[in-house]
Amino acid sequence: MIDLLPTLFAPDDDPWLWLEEVEGEAARAWAQARSDETIAKLADARFEADRAALLEILDRPDRIAHVTRQGGLLYNFWRDADHPRGLWRRTTMESYLGAEPEWELLLDIDALAVKEGEDWVWSGATTRPTHDRTLVRLSRGGSDAGVLREFDLGTRAFVADGFVLPEAKGGASWLDDDTLLLASTFGDGNATKSGYARTVRLWPRGSDPAEAAILHEVAAESMSCWAWFDRENSDIVFGEQIDFYNSVISIGDRSGPKTEIDRPTDAGTSWSRGFIALRPRRPWTVGDTTYPADSILVTSREAYLAGARDFRVLFTPEPRKALRWQFWSGGDLVISVLDDLRPVFLRAIACEDWRVEEIAGLPSIGAVDLWPLDSDPLESTGELAALSQTPIASPELSLLAPGVAAPTPLHRSPAAFDPGAAVVTRHEAVAPDGQRIPYVQIGPPGETGDAPVYMTGYGGFRISTLPYYSATRGKLWLEKGGVVVLTNLRGGGEFGASWHEAGRREGKARSHDDFAAVAVDLVTRGVTRPQRIAAEGDSNGGLLIANMLTRHPEKFGALFCRIPLVDMRRYHKLLAGASWVAEYGNPDLSEDWAFLREISAYHNVEAGRAYPPILIATTRRDDRVHPGHARKFAAKLQALGYPALFYEPAAGGHGYGKDNAEVARFAALGMSFLRRAIGWEVEAGTIG
Repeated sequence: MIDLLPTLFAPDDDPWLWLEEVEGEAARAWAQARSDETIAKLADARFEADRAALLEILDRPDRIAHVTRQGGLLYNFWRDADHPRGLWRRTTMESYLGAEPEWELLLDIDALAVKEGEDWVWSGATTRPTHDRTLVRLSRGGSDAGVLREFDLGTRAFVADGFVLPEAKGGASWLDDDTLLLASTFGDGNATKSGYARTVRLWPRGSDPAEAAILHEVAAESMSCWAWFDRENSDIVFGEQIDFYNSVISIGDRSGPKTEIDRPTDAGTSWSRGFIALRPRRPWTVGDTTYPADSILVTSREAYLAGARDFRVLFTPEPRKALRWQFWSGGDLVISVLDDLRPVFLRAIACEDWRVEEIAGLPSIGAVDLWPLDSDPLESTGELAALSQTPIASPELSLLAPGVAAPTPLHRSPAAFDPGAAVVTRHEAVAPDGQRIPYVQIGPPGETGDAPVYMTGYGGFRISTLPYYSATRGKLWLEKGGVVVLTNLRGGGEFGASWHEAGRREGKARSHDDFAAVAVDLVTRGVTRPQRIAAEGDSNGGLLIANMLTRHPEKFGALFCRIPLVDMRRYHKLLAGASWVAEYGNPDLSEDWAFLREISAYHNVEAGRAYPPILIATTRRDDRVHPGHARKFAAKLQALGYPALFYEPAAGGHGYGKDNAEVARFAALGMSFLRRAIGWEVEAGTIG
């Protein structure tokens, strides 16, 4: 029957290809009709109450205003109930430290959208070193593609006859006041198969960007290319991103790349104030020494470029002590580490033999993020901003100054929900191959055997799932008496390169089995039963959830599959999909399709199975993960007779809405579905 297609035996016979036409009339009509049906089923009084409560939290005027410093001033982008699209603004440090900072308004996105009749969404700004002008990036509906427009910070207006680039992926950086380095898909032949820039062009002021001279060009099969001006060394740095994990970096000038930096293509590489740091992704043998993956090596930049390989090792990983990332700040190298999932930060101080010290005063539980206060490395004083939180303690922003023993608290976000008696505990499940899989459980103490459980996970691209504070999970699940579970799956970065490698390519099914193993452990420990477990995931996590439906349906009571990859036969042909071949594999190769077919939920859906209820959601403006994945999955399930629900708002990009109202609606809809599907209704504090 045609409604069974495509199958593993006929993977390319796909009757639903027409749903890949994002703006096709028939496809849009189908998506709108299915979305209307979902809203009609789920938008009851509880949903409306949840949506309103979440929107109020997202719009609170006393939440943290996150800032970066440029030219001595603090810049912030802010959304609230009166300004849903947002305000770009700035203030002084003195004012920011006060109870009610005085902000200078630079750009009102709501007013601009009305004036120009466009669905503008703020996507950031790139300020030139003199801090008087910037390139503002705006997208339509929240997509990755956007327009660039030059903005004068003094007059607070777009520059007449200034730099303007039509909608495209990629962007531009300042070479000097009147010249940009353009790495954009704008123009014919300037996009790779992944949909990113394949040329770097020299764009002088007043000229046509389509006619800009090409300085650097990569093959269409490469992922992308980029360039930036290194003011410290007066060089232009050119990059070719071969795939998600490998790149070639060269140094050159206005005529193009001249000297390729000799390094493993998978080694993270950065430099500052005369030093260069390298982080190999795989073991790297230099002479008689082999440096392990994720070690951090530093040496003189000048000596390294001249061929010397006399490194100082600043960090060496251990089995459960993993490197997250590193960055330069004020000439020092700041290193983020997960020590058995405990956040640790080191400051490597530049001196004759370097000195590595743990940064004191930061919490050792929960999630902690650290970043340079100054966005321009050459202006960096070494001051750091820190954001610390736990799943039941709201985020606190602090300032860390070099040489100061303890961080200075700046602002704490107001509590978004009442955690009640909830406690945070850590556990480990055992995967089918014997690996121990950590997870964090948040909720009331004790095991009832019937707790309503919300589970989420990711397991890909070396992204770690950390115990962040979540207004959505807290308000719409924990506060109602439920249990939240955050899983640390292989494929993530929780335990370094080996943990990621174990869940990459042919190991991706293993990361999915890890998630299922946690669900089993929750039942074994007496926390709940399978019918009371609701699971959610997005993007790569959406692939995870789709595979829970097809591979482990008996372990779950409901699934919320957001902006997912589902069709692993065609994913590399859809939008940015080709850029993920290094993570998943190439389905055009028979040896890769042999393992990809096992996790292509679109092909593995069968008739007559006992699948749990599922809501599949995407956004029409997502130009990263193609909405066709979600559309086709829902259509096939429905054709097979399953009551799969589908939701697709018109805007949002690779997120859940262009403003807080859309985000709240998307999130409340998902939580309402999950609670209803597992039979959990809350009335007067009672679980029914």
